[in-house]
Amino acid sequence: MGKSNPLISIVVPVYGCKTCLKELCSRITETIESLPAEPEIILVNDSSPDQAWETIKELHKQDSRIKGIDFARNFGQHHAITAGLDAAAGDWVVVMDCDLQDRPEEIQTLYEKAQTGYDVVFGKRTQRQDNWFKRKASRAFYRVYDYFSGKTTDHTIANFSISRKNVITAFRQMREQNRFFPLFIQWMGYQIGTVAVEHNARQVGKTTYNLKKLITLATDAIISQSNKPLRLSIQFGFLLALGSLVYGMYLFIRYFFLDQPVQGWTSVMVSIYFIGGLTFFNFGVLGLYIGKIFNETKNRPLYLIRETTEDEDNKR
Repeated sequence: MGKSNPLISIVVPVYGCKTCLKELCSRITETIESLPAEPEIILVNDSSPDQAWETIKELHKQDSRIKGIDFARNFGQHHAITAGLDAAAGDWVVVMDCDLQDRPEEIQTLYEKAQTGYDVVFGKRTQRQDNWFKRKASRAFYRVYDYFSGKTTDHTIANFSISRKNVITAFRQMREQNRFFPLFIQWMGYQIGTVAVEHNARQVGKTTYNLKKLITLATDAIISQSNKPLRLSIQFGFLLALGSLVYGMYLFIRYFFLDQPVQGWTSVMVSIYFIGGLTFFNFGVLGLYIGKIFNETKNRPLYLIRETTEDEDNKR
């Protein structure tokens, strides 16, 4: 395979989208055939509850260019992306979702933009076809993340992207437990471009990112990328201590120089509860960081694979 005919790996984390996998792979194949490239489709089954693995194995039997990885349990979307990237052999690597909201035909748009000199090209979903809650939650997530990380990110960008092989090789060196694919890629500092892509409405199932999961994702992303919450905690504690010192001096002057006794146990109790609440909050922030450090020191694998389509081939 010459340089004019590179291999493009398409990495797709799979969860709850069994019914659209056949159409997804068909449209990907048709799109790549219009490019001077050969496809490699890697479907990572993140313990999907709809028996998607059986469908993946059938697709592999029909087309050996479709490969599958089956997780031992659910590890999460970004761990599934990592497994696919670890297995990808392409000169270019595309990451996309399985629910057909990322249109396979837009791979050509990403590829052509990348040929102008970019290491990574992300698709910008200028007209997102998500529900109101998901759009607002995504915008809020990036605003909070930008504040704590000191960066400026684009809420219209998600996982849909194409990257050079050297970018993916560098990505594989990042083995933190807290994973968020687009933020990792942006942190790496390669030449990143964007291009507008069409975004479809979800055809099957519903998003698994409810409010609780979004808050957890935001917390993990912020803690893994920034120590600003700790610094804010220190600054706020200093301001509180300074305010308490000034107020204490005020009470001292009133009592000893102005002969005005200090009254009111209610204000004292409110102050105690207020300070106690802030103390527990600061301990909680510190505990989150310690907990993440604890998880990293375990050095557990990012994912465990139950089976691959290559294992199926070896059994024959």
